[in-house]
Amino acid sequence: MPESSLHESAFVVDGLIISNFNPEIFECMLAGGITAANCTCSIWENFRQTMDYIAQWKSWFHEHPKVIRQVYCVQDIAKAKQEKRVGVILGWQNTSAIEDRLDYLQVFHELGVRVVQLTYNTQNLVGSGCYESNDSGLSDFGRQVVKEMNRLGMVIDLSHVGAKTSADTIELSSAPACYTHIAPAALKAHPRNKTDEQMRMLVANGGFIGVTLYPPFMPKGSDSTLADYVLAIEHVLGVAGEDRVGIGTDFAQRSGHRPSYWRDHPGYFTHDKGYSRRLVDLSQSTLPKDFQTLADYGNLTRAMETRGWNVALIRKVLGENWMNYLQSVWH
Repeated sequence: MPESSLHESAFVVDGLIISNFNPEIFECMLAGGITAANCTCSIWENFRQTMDYIAQWKSWFHEHPKVIRQVYCVQDIAKAKQEKRVGVILGWQNTSAIEDRLDYLQVFHELGVRVVQLTYNTQNLVGSGCYESNDSGLSDFGRQVVKEMNRLGMVIDLSHVGAKTSADTIELSSAPACYTHIAPAALKAHPRNKTDEQMRMLVANGGFIGVTLYPPFMPKGSDSTLADYVLAIEHVLGVAGEDRVGIGTDFAQRSGHRPSYWRDHPGYFTHDKGYSRRLVDLSQSTLPKDFQTLADYGNLTRAMETRGWNVALIRKVLGENWMNYLQSVWH
């Protein structure tokens, strides 16, 4: 189905995509009209493994210059739109890549990592995750990490982070933190979903919220549609306001090859540390029928139009809000 003129002209920024990145996926992102996306390049990986993956991304930028470009600043997102390319923001969903070295943050920042989630589901050296039975909050090392990220101008992501660790971070951080990809707990109780109170605290401190369409976090599970996703976004808009909300699909498109670390760890997404205790059930993770690949992104804009959203609000949620937030954090 052809894209709407609104979708074609809008900035479309996705707060998190965790697909099996490869040239086929890049073409789908381009076909879907994505202007830029936070693309996960580290979860459980250590320093060396993360460096290997970033090296792969650098090769892709060199080999596919007509399709993707790396994003270091908000101006690069605007250029990606003008050039009809996809802007790739390198991001992490954990801080395992720095191991116990604070100074590694600057190394990765210089390589272009711009978004870092503090913890992925469970405890690490920085703090606690949302699936940990005892959330002890930010560690002293974690407090140093937050301050260093503030100094460098890196986005602090709290999506998978435990409630106390998140609150500690929001209070400590001199720059507004964000949830790149969450769903409202008011619509479905789930360890990964955020309460209205948590969202209000984040936004009261200048923070930002990307809403995920991941089916297990939605009331209808695998029966969820884009219309249901739009309703979830509306709930968050009612809590946070129309200037502090964007898209963070957590889209997981699978095709082609995948990095060897993923291939060698079948529990990569579902188990603690990628191999330990099971945390997540993927049985309800079937994508909405009207959003099967990233090339279907235009259907989201049509769902917003069908719901009766005005053009200004659609443009804000699709990408303008993300760009304003990123401008406030990135140096």
